[in-house]
Amino acid sequence: FSLGNEYLKANDAARAVNHLHAAVAQDSAYSAAWKLLGKALVQIGDVEGARAAYASGIAAASAKGDKQAAKEMAVFLKRLDRTE
Repeated sequence: FSLGNEYLKANDAARAVNHLHAAVAQDSAYSAAWKLLGKALVQIGDVEGARAAYASGIAAASAKGDKQAAKEMAVFLKRLDRTE
């Protein structure tokens, strides 16, 4: 997660995606990783992948009772829908 976050900060979304995919593979309940993965996927132009990441993140956040993270990803998902 940390490597993915740092690559994203450094504007290297492609590398960030690789690390964030690994983070969610290790812990599918890690909603923050899903959120960053969605953001990175948007930056590389993978809108469908981002939708899937946000949907998984919303499910993970909801299961843990993390309402704020679920709300944020729902907003990001709606923005993707509006841009198309």
